[in-house]
Amino acid sequence: QVQLVESGGGLVQAGGSLRLSCAVSGSIVSSNTMRWYRQAPGKQRELVAGMDSGGSTTYADSVKGRFTISRDNAKNTVYLQMDNLSPEDTAVYYCRPRWYSRWGQGTQVTVSS
Repeated sequence: QVQLVESGGGLVQAGGSLRLSCAVSGSIVSSNTMRWYRQAPGKQRELVAGMDSGGSTTYADSVKGRFTISRDNAKNTVYLQMDNLSPEDTAVYYCRPRWYSRWGQGTQVTVSS
């Protein structure tokens, strides 16, 4: 079973930045596609960003140019750098490997206008 621990969320003003971290058990970050998702109140969970084992990245159109996914293989950690945040980015953020079906506890991001 994969353990996922997201952190780094908080309250930030519009235009601000946050960096989320996702600590993953086992040495799987480098060899798997890792994804960040988010779920806003009353909305379905959506895919925000992904990085495959080769380092290629994909982003939702709504965050392209503002968010950056990265990883530290030695630390088995995936990051999501979020810049120029807007209130529409308010959500609980989760990460997990593409093939994994469970969720961690997530980390809350709240952006005030």
